[in-house]
Amino acid sequence: MKLIIRDAKIIDSKSPFQNKTVDILIVDGFIQKIGTSIPNLEQLEELKLDNLHVSQGWFDSSVSLGEPGYEDRETISNGLQVAAKSGFTAIALQPNSFPIIDNQSQVNFVKNKATGFATQLYPIGALTKESAGKDMAELYDMQKAGAVAFGDYNKSLSNANLLKIALQYVQDFDGLTIAFSQDENIKGNGVANEGIVSTRLGLKGIPNLAEELQIARNLFLLEYTGGKLHIPTVSTKKSVELIKEAKKNGLKVSCSVAVHHLVLTDEKLEEFDTRYKVSPPLRTETDRIALLKGLTEGTIDMITSDHNPIDIEHKKMEFDGAKSGTIGLESAFGALMTVLPLEIVIEKLTAGKETFGIEIQTINEGSSANLTLFNPEIESIFTKSSILSKSKNSAFLGTPIKGKVYGILNQQKLILA
Repeated sequence: MKLIIRDAKIIDSKSPFQNKTVDILIVDGFIQKIGTSIPNLEQLEELKLDNLHVSQGWFDSSVSLGEPGYEDRETISNGLQVAAKSGFTAIALQPNSFPIIDNQSQVNFVKNKATGFATQLYPIGALTKESAGKDMAELYDMQKAGAVAFGDYNKSLSNANLLKIALQYVQDFDGLTIAFSQDENIKGNGVANEGIVSTRLGLKGIPNLAEELQIARNLFLLEYTGGKLHIPTVSTKKSVELIKEAKKNGLKVSCSVAVHHLVLTDEKLEEFDTRYKVSPPLRTETDRIALLKGLTEGTIDMITSDHNPIDIEHKKMEFDGAKSGTIGLESAFGALMTVLPLEIVIEKLTAGKETFGIEIQTINEGSSANLTLFNPEIESIFTKSSILSKSKNSAFLGTPIKGKVYGILNQQKLILA
């Protein structure tokens, strides 16, 4: 591939070309030259787009796709195309398929399925066999096969000793443990954030304490064992404070926040629409503001779409019985641009690579061409026509968004939305 990208404003704080509008010459997957008015002597293909901005390729640390087992929700093939057209050059795949990704052969299966796509897939292996929380899975074998971390998706490990052993065990190969944090006993049969809205609507509540108590426990375990711990999709003000203190004390802890927790609150539940049933639940405006502050201050390391396709049979039902989850790849950038400055959005959509051991490609001459192309200014409403996923369970339908993703350039492939 040989391509000249014209008049692109670079958004990459680590690049010497940060905030400069330049031409970029791509040759065989590498950035050969960056400059103004690069001559096109060989009649190469040119790409020129309105108000084009370019950043390092984005990475999503929590994506569920369904395959194998739930292909009716999403396939790996279509899911990777959705990710590419949503601006993501890499995703971490959650293990919640059927069968669960809890062994070397399952890691190999999903990696083989993802071969040849512009968006790269990095499997997360289950921490416990069948994500049942009883016996530790084959972590080292999965790591050798290409798993980048280990965790049971949206399942909190009640057995503290098992998490302790896992944190100690993976240190032998510098592994990353993921600990979704929600005390199941305190959560009980809760389906929504415990507060004024759930009380008014008669919905069983999940108190902030369910998350905060489990995070506190997991941080105590990390302090005891050492190693690295990632806490996904934090949702409360106190959770941010706990993690901030742990980082201050030198613990190797990272965390993410889901897009929907930065944009939406439990006020959305007024119509009992199951598209807004997510785990952890949508919280209050106070929590939402604290999460935004946690991002800008650096306590929260990365943003995830927490993309989770659910078939209509498990969403179109009474609120109590519906499955939790929303798709989020397509709406991620546009939703974030309504609540955060562009530089923070780009930083938090790329920062997760380092945590998950994925090589970072700064935009510079000689670097691999791993780029996301976008326009940060266009305003619109997110509609059904914006959804590229097989499942349509988006919490952002009808929501104002800002910005447009043009596509990605990665693996010597240019994918335009």
